[in-house]
Amino acid sequence: MVRITLFFWGILVMCCWAAMAEAEYMKYKDPKQPINARIKDLLKRMTLEEKIGQMSQIDRTVASEEVMKKYFLGSVLSGGGSVPAEKASAQTWINMINGFQKGSLSTRLGIPMIYGIDALHGNNNVYKATIFPHNVGLGATRQAHTLNANMDPGLVKRIGAATALEVRATGIRYTFAPCIAVCRDPRWGRCYESYSEDHRIVQAMTEIIPGLQGEIPANSRKGVPFVDGKTKVAACAKHYLGDGGTTEGINENNTVISRHGLLSIHMPAYYNAVIKGVSTVMISYSSWNGIKMHANHDLITNYLKKTIRFRGFVISDWEGIDRITSPPHANYTYSILTGIQAGIDMIMIPSSYKEFIAGLTSLVKNNFIPMSRIDDAVKRILRVKFTMGLFESPYADNSFVNYLGSQEHRELAREAVRKTLVLLKNGESADKPLLPLPKKAKKILVAGSHADNLGYQCGGWTITWQGLSGNNHTSGTTILSAIKNTVDPTTEVVYRENPDPGFVKSGEFSYAIVLVGEPAYAETFGDSLNLTILEPGPSTITNVCGSVKCVVILITGRPVVIQPYLPMMDSLVAAWLPGTEGQGVADVLFGDYGFTGKLSRTWFKTVEQLPMNVGDKYYDPLFPFGFGLTTKPTKAT
Repeated sequence: MVRITLFFWGILVMCCWAAMAEAEYMKYKDPKQPINARIKDLLKRMTLEEKIGQMSQIDRTVASEEVMKKYFLGSVLSGGGSVPAEKASAQTWINMINGFQKGSLSTRLGIPMIYGIDALHGNNNVYKATIFPHNVGLGATRQAHTLNANMDPGLVKRIGAATALEVRATGIRYTFAPCIAVCRDPRWGRCYESYSEDHRIVQAMTEIIPGLQGEIPANSRKGVPFVDGKTKVAACAKHYLGDGGTTEGINENNTVISRHGLLSIHMPAYYNAVIKGVSTVMISYSSWNGIKMHANHDLITNYLKKTIRFRGFVISDWEGIDRITSPPHANYTYSILTGIQAGIDMIMIPSSYKEFIAGLTSLVKNNFIPMSRIDDAVKRILRVKFTMGLFESPYADNSFVNYLGSQEHRELAREAVRKTLVLLKNGESADKPLLPLPKKAKKILVAGSHADNLGYQCGGWTITWQGLSGNNHTSGTTILSAIKNTVDPTTEVVYRENPDPGFVKSGEFSYAIVLVGEPAYAETFGDSLNLTILEPGPSTITNVCGSVKCVVILITGRPVVIQPYLPMMDSLVAAWLPGTEGQGVADVLFGDYGFTGKLSRTWFKTVEQLPMNVGDKYYDPLFPFGFGLTTKPTKAT
């Protein structure tokens, strides 16, 4: 009898252990399980409060470990220039992000948060990061103009991989890049974020996505997000849709175009991005034929999600749903309802998160928004997080810190600068070129507001949202320094920002290099109806080029008015916004490498011609799309 009793007790204990083991096993935490099974398991455990938290993204300025835990928040971001401290080190970034993550992991279900940043041309918010040329320059690289099956846009792919490493160096796993806008009017203040006015070049440049995220396996389902391993980050194709086609290039304005035109010009790069496994898509502030994109259910849900089968998550822009109404935030409940119902999955709030959470909770509880819409959003967010490996490795990897601003990445950026340069004029004729310049000369003049200004060289979205002027904000090589590094030691280099004609005439200079252009700007602050270069640029050109042989180098985010000054220049180079590695300009200027860049944008004669794009019926440019003179490398000094 005792033996029988002990036997049954043993069976009972084993059953209890089995039940406890079953209760403790959470399928969503098991990396061996298929991602869809993990999503399903986790979703059924989540409360409405936890689901809405996952749909919320807040700025780091209002985030804390306690806030992350209390509101179950799914994501944090750094807006332009939002940093933990001035000139913060990689370790400072890591410590901040790990602190937020600790709050997320201490919640009931331990769902990790994802941290996002605008790494648009390198990890550009971060001190001492490598700053690559802006997209307008990358569009001019020769690879982009091959436009055939043998095309090798390996440069942008390598830039994507380097950027991913520098983003990971700061503990960040998500970048709001690339911008795949097709800028159809250079008056737009974001035109430098666009690779080209031609969608084919923009499509080619989506190769940056596998650089950022990794190469999607050949057998992967189309439309499913993909992020490969510890060296990669989640990418974001933006801004969906038609952001580069607004009337007069006015930022966040109305794109007036037929559906056929929208899909044939502005949509193609999104097909490429989705096929390559892009993790997220950001919605544009702009409207299409009067309908705000943040409110456009047809294009977000019906087309992006259902027609082309995008399976990642859709994110709003900064306070994007607020701007559904005019003035913004005038009826926030309506904005929440409209944005979520349109198909937006994660809302970049970024500060009024309590109001957003309360508003969305009320809309769901009162049956204005069905739970199926909430579940769709959360599934998509979880899919990206599981794909990234966030559940297995939620904290930053400190071993990446040395990648930030590494010499290897700076050499890559220098190579990119060389390939972005477009030679627009070279001497009186092909028989009498000025470039390449001789390294050995008695005395040369370097002039202009952009010769010794790293901030202008990098442009907007560098350290701060709008960018900066000066040389003390990050590490790099100005073009003036690059010139001094390159010429023969016996060559005297004289620098004057804006010399008067008398100084130039009496200087006995062998030749002059003039660097002028635009100030740093971003978004609406860059909108321009006149597209003139920064004063005193025109007078600098006149004063210098009227007295000595000169090459003018333009540091701009787009084509600008230059026709009136062209006759007095001997040579003209479009250097766009080259970033921190100004040595790349000198490499080509003095003949160590040849000019190879080709215009990815039409260069107009007057602003009255705008908008004017390749393929237009009336097309009379100063320099046509695809134009660019070439030179051969020379060792001559």
